[in-house]
Amino acid sequence: MPTKHATVQRALALSSTLVATTLLVSCADPKPVDRATLALRAETLQPVDARLADLYQHACRACHVVAASGAPLTGDRGAWHERWKKGLPKLVDNAIAGLNGMPAGGQCVRCTAADYEALIRFMAGEGP
Repeated sequence: MPTKHATVQRALALSSTLVATTLLVSCADPKPVDRATLALRAETLQPVDARLADLYQHACRACHVVAASGAPLTGDRGAWHERWKKGLPKLVDNAIAGLNGMPAGGQCVRCTAADYEALIRFMAGEGP
């Protein structure tokens, strides 16, 4: 029969292992979310500024809330992360020139360079 001291030591060791495991699991990368779920979330997002909201509604939203579009979804920081590393000026240039499936100007004939900056910041979750 184990002594009381040995039982306490085993209980402490087990508790320490459980705490360590819990901390490691909670610090691990979160489970990836599928694009369909991200698209549902993207559909609920809209810029606070009324003018930007109108531009977004009539241009960007057409692709950036559709899972099958291949475009980075609005609010999907994971999808925007690598793009964001290129810098905002490069992202604006890509929006104006078009890239992959995105047409030149991103279908926004009324957007200025400042509008593109604000809309990209919004979609990437990097600002208002």
